Amino acid sequence: METVIRGRVWKFGHNVDTDIMAPWSSLGQPWDECRKLIFHIRPEFVEQLRPGDIIVAGRNWGCGSSREHAPENLKRLGIAVVVAESFGRIYFRNSVAIAFPNIACPGAHDAFDEGDEMELDLATARVRNLTRGVELQGQPYTPEMLSILEKGGLLNVLREWLAGQTGR
Repeated sequence: METVIRGRVWKFGHNVDTDIMAPWSSLGQPWDECRKLIFHIRPEFVEQLRPGDIIVAGRNWGCGSSREHAPENLKRLGIAVVVAESFGRIYFRNSVAIAFPNIACPGAHDAFDEGDEMELDLATARVRNLTRGVELQGQPYTPEMLSILEKGGLLNVLREWLAGQTGR
């Protein structure tokens, strides 16, 4: 797993809920149809997004329902990471479970404008705005959480554990 992520920033506000990332009407739809419904509050976002782009957001990103599809949709869109002031607890847990990086970083919302270039060291949670020359310190993952990300998610951790159990 690459620990240094670099990409173009898309900026969102506070309290963006999982219904925006995974609208009820998109659940069960084929990906091509689902993709069109994601982030309907910013219709240009999905069309202009490039793989490796980064979302910077305010407080409480991923609040709302416990929809596992929310971080999964972001990962499928090709977003490299979400850096936000804070996260909804269940959204954050679901993100770790599917190995989709999200870093809480106080001050990030004010430190970035849309289109800025970010560099993030996932191992240390050091966040740099390369456009403005600003550096912030986010909240690093625990070693256990970083291991889950490195192994590709909780299902892979479980598979590895089960393989070890049957090898005894």
